This record gives sequence, structure tokens and C-alpha cells, in this order.
Amino acid sequence: MTVAAVILAASPGSALADADGVPRVRRLADAAWAGGAFPIVVVAPDPNGTVAPALAGATVTLAEPAPFEGGPVAQIVRGLEVALAEVTETDAAIIWPARMAWVDPETITSLIEAHGVDPEPILVPTYRGEAGWPALLPVVLAGRLRAVGSELMPDEILLQLRHAGVEVRDLDLGDPGSVHDGETRRSELPPFEGPPEPTAGHAHEWGAEVADRSDD
Repeated sequence: MTVAAVILAASPGSALADADGVPRVRRLADAAWAGGAFPIVVVAPDPNGTVAPALAGATVTLAEPAPFEGGPVAQIVRGLEVALAEVTETDAAIIWPARMAWVDPETITSLIEAHGVDPEPILVPTYRGEAGWPALLPVVLAGRLRAVGSELMPDEILLQLRHAGVEVRDLDLGDPGSVHDGETRRSELPPFEGPPEPTAGHAHEWGAEVADRSDD
């Protein structure tokens, strides 16, 4: 089972926004790696060559975005295509808007483990009953994505897929970073609670500290 991470940044500014002293996309890439996602794809424009240096040394592919008139769904599909080109056995991807800067690696691990147990539905993390991001999307749904309107934002894309009959499973993972974006200071986040029980029925060690290390 191979689960990719597709990190989506609409602009160099959103990709490079500060996340506790680290460029946001670098923190997300490190968190994805620590959580067990591979391959890791960052879909972001880089016209001035400022995003690539932020990812130097990370196991990540920086991909040029799809034409912007295609909307967010085109960027998701672009990320899926690049992930599949990197690892043809990829069977799911964690779709991760770059604004969600504080997601814990444990959440990535939990999504991957839950997919291993139940591989068909879209998996959405929740915190205190609120649905958040990133969401795990089986790649077999790529065709359904191509039928989604280009005007829809990521939350609306998931809602449309739900209404179209695609199974979406909400997972209580207890991660405040899944619902509070980078506009919230990390020090002001509600407490991390973790999942009430292991998503795959067993306990394990987490790699959260890797995402918090700087490149120094």
C-alpha cells in the first residue's frame, strides 16, 4: 500500500508563509514524510525560483500547477498524476491545502492506517466534531474528480462527492491542526487530543518531532 501526499499552494506566498520559522511547504513536507506518506508532491507556482530552495534536501517533487482556470480540482488531479508518475503503485493520496500548517504527523499516520483497513472511502479528519484537512482520496476516484466544477473550493469538492454517492468516512483524530489553519498561531491552538483509539487497532510510535525540526 502506497499513500502519497499532495500539498497544494495557490501562490509562492502561501507556499513560503512562515510556520514557526520554517517555510510552510517545508513544514508540511516534513510532516508528511514523518507520518509515512510517499511520494510527496508539492503543487505550487514558482516563477521566481523561491519555492524550490525551501524544499531543498526534502524527499519531495515540486510540480508546476495545472492551468489556474481549471480551479482547485485541476490542481488536485495534477498532484495525483505526478504522484502516480513517481510511484505507479500509489493507491491513495492525502490532499493537503498548504494553509493547514499545523497538521500533526500522527494524523497522517492515522489516515494511512485507516486506509489500509478500509481502502474504498475518502477519509476526512475531524476535531471535536468539525471536519478538516488533509483528506485521503483513493486514486480510483480521479475520474470522479474530473467531473467536478472548476469553480468549487476544496470543501465544496468533498461535499459534491458526498452528494454524488461517494463514501466519505469521518475520523475523529483529535488534531486541532486539521481545522485551524496557519492564521492561528501554533501557541494558540487548542490541545492535541489524538484519536480515541488506534485507527488500525494497534498502538505504535509516532514521528511528530521530525516535522518540528528546522533545516539548521
